[in-house]
Amino acid sequence: MNKSEKRTKLVEKIENHLRLTARNLVKFDTIQETLDFTVESFQLEFSWEFMAIVLRDDDRLFPKVWKGGSPHFADYFPIHLSECSPEILEEGWDIRKKESSLNCKFYKLMKNEMISTWFSVPLKDEGVSYGFCIIGFHDFVPLISEVERIFVEFGKDVAVAMQLAKEKEFEKRKLSSISWVNENVTPGSSMEELVQKVLELSCEGTKAEAASIYLYDEMENCFYLQTPSIGSPKLEGTIMVKGENELGAYFPYFEKSGALQLSVPLVVNLKTVGMIHLSNKAMGAFTLGDLELLKFLSNHVAALFENARLYLNEKKLKKRLQQIMGYQQELVKETLYGEDFDVITDTLSGLLSCSIILFDRFLRYISIQLENEDESSLPEIYSLIEKEKAGIGKEKTGRWLGKFKDESTVIGFWPVIGSGELLGYLAIITNENSVDEVTNLTIGHALNVYAIQFIKQKLIMETKEQVKDSYITKLFEEKIEDKAKIVEYATLMNVDLYKPHRIAVLKLEEESLPAHSNLIEREAEKAAEWDHMKEQLYLKYQEIIVTKRDDMLILMIPVERENKLASSYWEGIYHYLNEQPILKKLSLTIHMGVGGTTNKLEDYYYAYKQAMHAYNVSRNGYPKNGLAIFDDLGSYTLLNNLNDPGLAELFLKKYLGPLMEYQKGSGADLMGTLRAYLFNNGNSKNTMDSLFIHRSTLRYRLERIHDILDMDLEDAETRLNLMIAYKLHDLYQSSKL
Repeated sequence: MNKSEKRTKLVEKIENHLRLTARNLVKFDTIQETLDFTVESFQLEFSWEFMAIVLRDDDRLFPKVWKGGSPHFADYFPIHLSECSPEILEEGWDIRKKESSLNCKFYKLMKNEMISTWFSVPLKDEGVSYGFCIIGFHDFVPLISEVERIFVEFGKDVAVAMQLAKEKEFEKRKLSSISWVNENVTPGSSMEELVQKVLELSCEGTKAEAASIYLYDEMENCFYLQTPSIGSPKLEGTIMVKGENELGAYFPYFEKSGALQLSVPLVVNLKTVGMIHLSNKAMGAFTLGDLELLKFLSNHVAALFENARLYLNEKKLKKRLQQIMGYQQELVKETLYGEDFDVITDTLSGLLSCSIILFDRFLRYISIQLENEDESSLPEIYSLIEKEKAGIGKEKTGRWLGKFKDESTVIGFWPVIGSGELLGYLAIITNENSVDEVTNLTIGHALNVYAIQFIKQKLIMETKEQVKDSYITKLFEEKIEDKAKIVEYATLMNVDLYKPHRIAVLKLEEESLPAHSNLIEREAEKAAEWDHMKEQLYLKYQEIIVTKRDDMLILMIPVERENKLASSYWEGIYHYLNEQPILKKLSLTIHMGVGGTTNKLEDYYYAYKQAMHAYNVSRNGYPKNGLAIFDDLGSYTLLNNLNDPGLAELFLKKYLGPLMEYQKGSGADLMGTLRAYLFNNGNSKNTMDSLFIHRSTLRYRLERIHDILDMDLEDAETRLNLMIAYKLHDLYQSSKL
C-alpha cells in the first residue's frame, strides 16, 4: 500500500469514527458524560498521546476532560481569553502557524507540556462558542489538511450535543425542584415556612449565598421584605412603588443574567405578587441557566405564596366568609345528592340571581339556566365567548369578558379544571354592579363543585369502560375462557355477539417529536386524544363498540351497517378520524387495519389477527393512505394463510435477511429503495420520483443492494421472490422492527 493510499485510508477511518461518535453523543444526559465519551472513544480508536476538551466560561477557559499530559496540566487554568490568541475559539486548526500564537498563553502551555504537534477543533454552533478540543503528539506528526473540514464539522456536532445535554440537565433540575417543593412544602404551611423553604431551594439551585423575598402590598403600593431571609439583603426593607411601573426601576437586576445579583418576579394570574432576590453567588456571576431555573421555580411556587397571602386576608374577612359558607353548603349538597349538572346550575343561578351556562370542553351546551336573557340571545353570547376561548384555554384562567347587550350587563367565562385537566367551561351573565368579592369567591367554589361533578361522571364512565374492556378484549384471545360471562355482559350492552361483526384496529403515531418537547405533557396530550377519538367515534357512529388493548383501539361494527359496501364504509370512518384538527396540532397520524367478519365467538380472534396483519401492511406504506382492509389485500391474504409461519420466517431471511441486517448499521434506506424499485416494476425514473433521489444515488444504492444480497435484480424470478418477501415482512415482521 503506497503513501497516498494509507493517507486516504486514515482519512476514511477518522471520518467514520467521527460520524459514529457524533451519532452516539446525543444519547447522553449530561455534558460530563458527553465529553467523557468523546475523549474515551478517541483514546480507544487512535494512538493520540494527548487529548483535552477546554470549555469557555464567560471570559475564561477551564479544562473539562483530558487524557495524557503532565500531572500539573490543570494547574495552569483558568486562562483568561485576553491572554490567548483570538483565533483559538474561531479557527483553531492552524493556530500553531500564526505569529499571534507566540504570545498565546495556551500555546506556551502546549510547549511546556512537550506537545510537539497539536491542533485544536472549535466547539461552535450557530455563532455560539463553547470551547475547543485539543489533540496532540509528543513527536512531530505531519497533519493531513483534508481532515480539517471533517473535524470542524465534528466540532459543531459536539457543540450541538453539549447544548442538548445542557437542556436535559436543566429539565432534571426543574423536575428535582418540583419534587423538592412537593416533599418539603405541605398544604397549610405558614408564610414564614414557605419563604424559608423557597429560599433554601433557590440558594441550592443557583449557589447563591444571600436570598430574600419581597411581597407586594396592594393597599400600601409597595414591596416589603418578608422574613426570614438568608444572608444580608442587598435592597431596602421597603420599596415604594411610585410613578414608574417598570419593575426594573425598583429591582435593577430584574431578570438579568451575567451580574452579581438577580431578581425574578412571582406572578399569579398575570399579577406580580412578589419578587425573589439573590446575591453573592459562590463562584462567578449568575448565568442564564440560573435565571431560567429561578423563573421556573417562581412559576411553580408563586401560587403557593398567593394562597398563603389569601389565607391571611381571609382571617380579616371572617364575617363575609360566613355568608359564603352558606352558599358553599348549598352547592356541596347538590354535588352529593344531585345526579346531573342541571341541579347545580339551578342552585348557582338562584344564589347569584343571574344566568348560568355550562359547556363541555368542546364548547357544547350541557346545562343552561336563563334569568334575564332569552334563548334568542344565546348565539350572541356564544359568539363573544368563541372569540375569547383560545386565550382563556391557554391560560387556564377565567375572567370577565366585558359588556353584553347593555352597559350594565357583563359576561364572565371560566375553564373548569379538575386534576390539572380541562373538563368544561362556565359562563355567567350578570349585572356588573352585583359583582363583588363574594360573587367571585362563590364562582370559584362553584367551579370546584362542577369539577367534582365532571370527575364523578367521568369515573362512572371509566368504570363502565374498564368493565367493558376487561370482558370484550377476552374475545380477541385464541382460547376464550368464560364464554357465558362474556355473552351475558355483551347482552347487557345490547350487543349480540352471534351476529356478524367486523373487527378493525387503529393506532395514533407521532410523525416527529417537537424540539424541546416536554415528554410528560406530550403523553398527557396523547391520552387526551385517545379519549377525544373515542368520543368522536361514538358521536358519529352510535352502533360502534370501541375498546383499547395495549396502545391500540379496537373497533367492532355490525356487518349489516356496512350495507354491503365495506370498503367505502371503513374509508368513511378513516377519513372522519383523520380530519380531526387535533391530529395536525399534535403531529399525529393514523394507521388502521380492518379484518374479516365473525359468525361465532371463535371467529373474533381470527378477525382481530387479520386486522393486525392489515395494520402492519398499512404501517409499511401500502396502501399509501394509511388504511388497509384485509379482504382487499390480494396476495397478502394468501400469504397470511400459510400453515407454517416458520416457513415465512425462513423465506424472509433468505431473500431479505442480509439487507435487514445491513440496514441496522447503515444510514441509507436500502430496504425502502429496493421496495420502491420492485413495486415500480424496475422503472428507474418512477423509482427516483417516488424516493426524491438523484439517478446516481439510485444507481449506487442498487449496486450496494446487489452486493449485499448477491442477487440479479433484473431476473424476473428473483424479483417475484423479493416482492413476496416484502409482503411477508409487512405481515409478520413490521411490528418487531
